[in-house]
Amino acid sequence: MARRPVKETVEPADNLGPLAMIFSAAARYPVLIALAGTALAVTASATLAIPAYFRGVIDSGFAAGADPAQINVWFRRLGLVALVLALGTACRFYFVSILGERVVADIRLAVQTNLMRLSPGFFEENSPSEISSRMTADTAQIENVVGTTMSVALRNAITAVGGLAYMVYLAPTLAMLMVVAIPLVIAPIAIFGRRVRKASRDSQDRIATVGSRVTEVLGAMKIVQAFNQEKREEQRFAASVEDTFQAARTRIMIRAILTATAIALIFGALTFIMWRGAMLVAQGTLTGGTIAAFVFTGLIAAGSFGSLTEVYGELLRGAGAASRLSELLAQQPTVAPPARPVALPIPPRGALAFQNVSFSYPTRPTDTAIKDFTLTVEPGETVAIVGPSGAGKSTIFQLAERFYDPQSGTVKLDGVPLTQADPAEVRRRMALVPQEGVLFAANARDNLRYGAWDADDEAIWEAARAANAEKFLRDLPEGLDTYLGEGGARLSGGQRQRVAIARAVLRDAPILLLDEATSALDAESERLVQQALERLMMGRTTLVIAHRLATVRAANRIVVMDEGRIVEQGDHAALVARGGLYARLAALQFDDGKLAV
Repeated sequence: MARRPVKETVEPADNLGPLAMIFSAAARYPVLIALAGTALAVTASATLAIPAYFRGVIDSGFAAGADPAQINVWFRRLGLVALVLALGTACRFYFVSILGERVVADIRLAVQTNLMRLSPGFFEENSPSEISSRMTADTAQIENVVGTTMSVALRNAITAVGGLAYMVYLAPTLAMLMVVAIPLVIAPIAIFGRRVRKASRDSQDRIATVGSRVTEVLGAMKIVQAFNQEKREEQRFAASVEDTFQAARTRIMIRAILTATAIALIFGALTFIMWRGAMLVAQGTLTGGTIAAFVFTGLIAAGSFGSLTEVYGELLRGAGAASRLSELLAQQPTVAPPARPVALPIPPRGALAFQNVSFSYPTRPTDTAIKDFTLTVEPGETVAIVGPSGAGKSTIFQLAERFYDPQSGTVKLDGVPLTQADPAEVRRRMALVPQEGVLFAANARDNLRYGAWDADDEAIWEAARAANAEKFLRDLPEGLDTYLGEGGARLSGGQRQRVAIARAVLRDAPILLLDEATSALDAESERLVQQALERLMMGRTTLVIAHRLATVRAANRIVVMDEGRIVEQGDHAALVARGGLYARLAALQFDDGKLAV
């Protein structure tokens, strides 16, 4: 799926075909559909019954010498119809709204479930903010279609057809005039209505531009003032405001013309039909009640036909939303479990091997990130991977956890090629400590046990103690129940990193992946984190990515990478003595260029 910019509004589709996905989701609830359909039929019938009873009221109650008992009958009937209409409308609203909410909930769950199956590469190629927009704006549009638009469309269709049939029954001649008049009235209004909608979208786009410009400038106010660009930003904002005003003026003008056209056409058509009806009443062909019922029904039918044009536009927008969500539902993971996965050995050993691996990211197919890479990490061994930025270090971790499959070569875990194993089983044998501790908007307990969700508080505190995190966690206002804020905003960088280490301790995996876990910390935090990491690494196979070479000097082996290849291997002393790339990197980091060995 190609990446697209996030839309503030949901663009309509070209046809209603994508709505089949919505109907399929709704079909799982036949009882709700039946109840909503019954309520819909009742309200449409009650609406059409009102003109008929008005006819009886007028003919029986407004004639000289009218029978009071007969008048009471007609008014009781009219009151009963009003009551049925009120109850039917309430039931229709309830059932279709519940159906809409249920369908949207199911679609959101289905999309989220499928997104959880997709490989990380999908989210690098597709904007998470756009996906989030589809999960919110598009599902809201679908909710509107199921919960409102569809029922309104059906009600209006029934009312319009039923109204025309009743008018033919009342006065065939006037009905023919009405049939001719309705398209003549609706067509210009529909044309102007589309122009109003387009003008409204243009106006909304201009307003969105104003908002984004304000946000951009206010967020960079120091830069604006530091470079004396206040006047230029004022001019840019003034131009945006003027564009917004011009778009609004166009919209207002079109709407004013639409209003004048609608009033002239509707009242002109009604005046002509009523004049013709009055002539028929004068001739004794029709009664006053009949002409009143006819006009009333004509208003209802015309309004229903007019609403159908608006409803069609909403249905197209719903189809567009359904199409975008269908794209997410149709996505298949590029890394998926094989049909018959090979079981990993038990107990796990923690051996990891790369054999002649070459890999390019899908977004950069011509740029080879890893070239003919061969590396074997023995169980319990600590291997540090160093090299300049862009050397391919982080790619090794991506391949080890099978977020991607290499284009050539093989990655093996405990002797089993990763492509033959279940990715979930592979990842259960690894614990990752990233460069920045990623925390969730939840309490401390849930963030700590993310690596082992069934861990009890005793195990959590033991892991926190091992990660040098116990003290600050106990000092939190509510201990483990303390909400940590968005992204762990209530903790410092060092504290977040120690929570991430504690999470890896709870994971208790045989392979540990450390991705520059101390690079963003101050000296005191780095000391605490490094102590925690040393305890965590004991007895585990460990791969360490580091720019700060002082943190990897004690590794069993240091692998030096450059441009996707291994250029050197050995321990710290041997690599320094060799005088190659590692020695040059070390000379830049240690005091006065002295290479302590």
